[in-house]
Amino acid sequence: MYIKYKDFLNEITFHPDSGKYSFTHKKLVSAYTSIRNNLPYLFTYKNHKKLDLSNTTNLIEGRVFSPLKILIKIHRGLSKNLKLKIVDDYLISYKKKE
Repeated sequence: MYIKYKDFLNEITFHPDSGKYSFTHKKLVSAYTSIRNNLPYLFTYKNHKKLDLSNTTNLIEGRVFSPLKILIKIHRGLSKNLKLKIVDDYLISYKKKE
């Protein structure tokens, strides 16, 4: 498929104000690169059925991130630095529970 759209993906735009070049379709190139690099891992749950892996991230969202979001939301007005410290502390303590 890449060969068919190679020329389109490789289009370059010159920016006279900065004198630099960049991909014309940056987001598309980024998405393609991400899929190409991560394709071996995208369907791990199908390739390793014995591991009984979930095909979604719902478990992580519900058990880990949802309480974390609530914790941060409760403490309004925190700086980004303090929020990051809360996240670090929460994840470290969560890891110790397991």
